[in-house]
Amino acid sequence: MFIKPMRVAAVTALAIVATTPFAFAQDFQPESPECIAPANPGGGWDFICRTTAKYLFDLGLIEDSMQVTNMTGGGGGVAFAHTVKERNDDDNLIVAASMSTSARIAQGVFEGATKEDVHWLATFGAEYGAIAVAEDSEIESLTQLMEMIKEEPRSIAIAGGSSVGSYDHIKPMLVAQEAGMEDVTQMKYVSFSGGGEAVTGLLSGSVQALSGDLSEMLGFIESGDIRLLAILAPERLEAFPDVPTAREEGYDVVGANWRGFYMPAGASDEAKEFWSNALQTMVEDEGFQADLKEASIERFNNFGADMDAFAAQKIEEVRTLSEEIGIIQ
Repeated sequence: MFIKPMRVAAVTALAIVATTPFAFAQDFQPESPECIAPANPGGGWDFICRTTAKYLFDLGLIEDSMQVTNMTGGGGGVAFAHTVKERNDDDNLIVAASMSTSARIAQGVFEGATKEDVHWLATFGAEYGAIAVAEDSEIESLTQLMEMIKEEPRSIAIAGGSSVGSYDHIKPMLVAQEAGMEDVTQMKYVSFSGGGEAVTGLLSGSVQALSGDLSEMLGFIESGDIRLLAILAPERLEAFPDVPTAREEGYDVVGANWRGFYMPAGASDEAKEFWSNALQTMVEDEGFQADLKEASIERFNNFGADMDAFAAQKIEEVRTLSEEIGIIQ
């Protein structure tokens, strides 16, 4: 839904590859490459895999087209366990990851999992969260929504495209905390297997609000099906000049969700180097960056040792935050 068709001539693709460090001393080439999106089609993880699969192939960085596999369950836990237990030495596999991945590890939801169970490949972008309602909803502002939740926490159900305790869950809890709600764990959160399903739940009337990322909402905003109450950004976004930030409504909450990949920890060094170099080359492509911008994803790159340190930092931050708001003890 967010990917513009783009055809890259073979000569252009070869020229791009030939002028980058990636083209040199790379003996490894993946066979039947695969990207696992740990949710149903239509959400952020699915967008990551499908956009990456398109550009890696179009730019000639992989010789075979990349299979995208949607593997739902456990807020990404099924895909994580599958990678660690069944595909640990697979050189041809990458897995979409985000803030929710680090959150689940931090909270112990991925049973027994640690940061070292996988190889952290990259971040290539970050996007801000948002709170939305159906277009015909009587809720007109984030302040009105918070007052309703404070008055009767179970009267308002908020949908998200990941499991309880995920970043989609944490974001409205942080806003409620800022609103003065004493026990934010009383908020009613309904988890769906991906952002697309969460929007469907909102439009069906089974929930009253939606917590997610802008890339998951854009098509529904453009079609007039949903309406943004607030964006969890430091200041108003150029693409949505009429939508206030949570800060403007009096809630000092910024919710940025990183987007990236991990791969099996037991993969070969050659494969790890290949995927890191391929992704670094991909993110420099103007078409790729244009697609991120269209999905309201800001450039945010981490690779190699920087990515490993970044993952460790985010896991520790979420662990501390989750303790503060009562998700974990």
